[in-house]
This record gives sequence, C-alpha cells and structure tokens, in this order.
Amino acid sequence: MDTRSSESIPAEVETLQLHLKSILDSVPDGMIVIDEQSRILAFSKAAEELFGYKASDVMGRTVEVLMSGNDKANHHDYVGKYIETGRSRIIGVGRVVTARRADGSIFPIDLKIGDAQFGDKHLFTAFVRDLSEQRRNELRMQEMQAELVHFSRMSAVGTMAAALAHELNQPLTAVANYLEAARDLIDSDAATSKEILHEALDEAARQAVRAGEIVRKLRGYVSRGEIEARSVDLAPLIADAVALSRVSGDTSDIPIEQEIEPGLGPVLADPIQVQQVILNLLRNSAEATRELPAPRIRILVSRQGQGHVLIRICDNGPGLTEEIRRTLFKPFMTSKSNGMGLGLSICQTIVEAHGGKIEAATPHEGQSCFQFTLRRDPANPEP
Repeated sequence: MDTRSSESIPAEVETLQLHLKSILDSVPDGMIVIDEQSRILAFSKAAEELFGYKASDVMGRTVEVLMSGNDKANHHDYVGKYIETGRSRIIGVGRVVTARRADGSIFPIDLKIGDAQFGDKHLFTAFVRDLSEQRRNELRMQEMQAELVHFSRMSAVGTMAAALAHELNQPLTAVANYLEAARDLIDSDAATSKEILHEALDEAARQAVRAGEIVRKLRGYVSRGEIEARSVDLAPLIADAVALSRVSGDTSDIPIEQEIEPGLGPVLADPIQVQQVILNLLRNSAEATRELPAPRIRILVSRQGQGHVLIRICDNGPGLTEEIRRTLFKPFMTSKSNGMGLGLSICQTIVEAHGGKIEAATPHEGQSCFQFTLRRDPANPEP
C-alpha cells in the first residue's frame, strides 16, 4: 500500500513536470513527443528554433504539420502498422527525411524515433537534427569530385582520341592507297594487272583488319577499366548513397526501405564507383515512380552463393517493356527526353570490372528491379 501523503504526490508531479520542462529546454536536438493519433504532446526549445513554430502553435496538432511529401502521406500507415504488428519501418530506425518549416521551406533532417509503452498505449519521441549545412557541404564536395572526375574523363578522352587517331592513321591511309591503286588497275590491260589488283585488295583487307584490332583493343581496355577494390562494409556505403540521392533531390521525399541480411561481412569494392551505381539506379527508380501517388523504393541485400552478395533496387513503378529491356545496357539508348543513355552502360562497366553481373528483373507486374552482384571479401569467411 502506498503510504505517501496526498500532499507529496502533487509535489512529485510538479517536480516531474519541471524536470521535463528542463529537458525540453536544454536537449540539443529537436525533441517532439506524439501520441498514437500523431498529436504533438511536447515540443522542445530546439524544435522551436528548428521549425520556426512556438510550442503553443503546434501542441495538439498532428505531427504532419512538420512533414513533407510522401513521408507526410505515409506517416499514419507506418504508425498504424507498427501498433498493429509490432514490425517497425521507422520506429527505432534512424533515417534521413525531409521536413517542413513554418514558412513552408523544406530541409533535410536526421530522424530517430523511440517508442514508450504505457499499458496498451504508446508514446513516440522523435529526435530531429538539421542536416542542411552538413548536406550542403557534402553536396559541394560531391560536385567538386564530379567536376574533377569529369575533367579527368575529358582529359582521358582527349588523350585516347589523339592516340586512336595516331594509331588508326597508318592502316587507314594504307587502305586508301591500296584501294586507289586497285581502282586504277581495274581499267589497265597489262598482263600483270590482275595479279597486282588481287595483291592490293589483300593488303587493303589486312590493313582494315588491323584497324579493327586497334579499336577492339581500346574498347577492351575501356570496358575492363581500373578499380581500386578494397574491403568495405555495404551498409554504410548504401546509407551514404541514399543520403546523397536525397540531397541531390532525386529521392528527396520517396520512402526508401533497406533490408540488409545480417552477417554478410565486407565486400571487395571501390566505394565511389559502387555508390555511383546505386545512385544511378535510385535515380532511375525515382523517375519511374515520379507520377505515382505513393512511390516506394526498396534496397535488398542478401547472399548470392558462397562468394557473392546480391544488391537489388526495386520500385513500384510501371515496370519495363520488352522493347526497353532489349536495349537497357546499350550505350546511347534511352527512353528519357533529356538522357544520354550512358547511365546503365556505365553501371554495367563498373559492376563487370568488379567481377559481378548486373541485370533487370520484374518480380511482380507493375514493379521493376535492377540487381547486381559484388564479390565478398575472402579474407572474411562465413561466420
């Protein structure tokens, strides 16, 4: 039996309220407490500064007032399914989303949500950190890196073009000379003209084959490429790629689920190149789902045999027609009005240079997946 006096209980409640207020005033990240109906019950001082609302402006309103795009549309579904099934998509999982300030501006945040259960009731506490400055710096670094890569590629293209012109000049000049001689011999009545004509055409054919070999060798070199593969963990690599895709605006308000099989261990990869593949595939999924009311993207990672890992990026878009599937990885083939048709071709080159394979799949009608494999690090065998 509780022997505390009735006077001490209100005092304890008041103490707890003061303690809660001190937490709300001092916690460095924005802190928001909501109930099962998504109504805001507490709004910290840092949250006021972050969103531009006073606590009194949002108390009792649904948290959707702070959300944007598809996160806003899917929030009730996430919370309802969590309460019903206990399976979390956002609860207890840190992720990058976009939020809306009081002035209507959109900005990226790092969101972490915790659940506290009181009997059969739930209270959810969200901790929010503004990523605007961090993402601007990352985007600028990415742009600088892209500019350097572009400059490097243009320099390489110029060098290869000059080398190719130099290497091809000799056999092509020889072909032209032999063919001109053959043309002159056609009208000649000399007894030896037929034999010389035959020899000239043979030489022209040989030089044409030589030119073809030069092109094939160059193509083989470019296709093989050069990678600096090292042992890397996929989870943080994928998380960074997703964050970059949100910062660039490609997937800023599209829910991206990540399901990574535990215990996979590291893979052998060049992180920048593999991130480029993931970014390209995420961009394609975002474009495929742009007109949908509730677009979704899933990244699934699992074992593929003993030595490989399979990465799948799937969306709920309209899928791929057979005509598009036939030309997916061919350079300069694109269905986009402003595309060059090089994205998937570059992805294929990168994945194959890693010793993997990339392909398109249609798991269900109205969906599409692109999947590729990477080699697991043999220095880290199966646990």
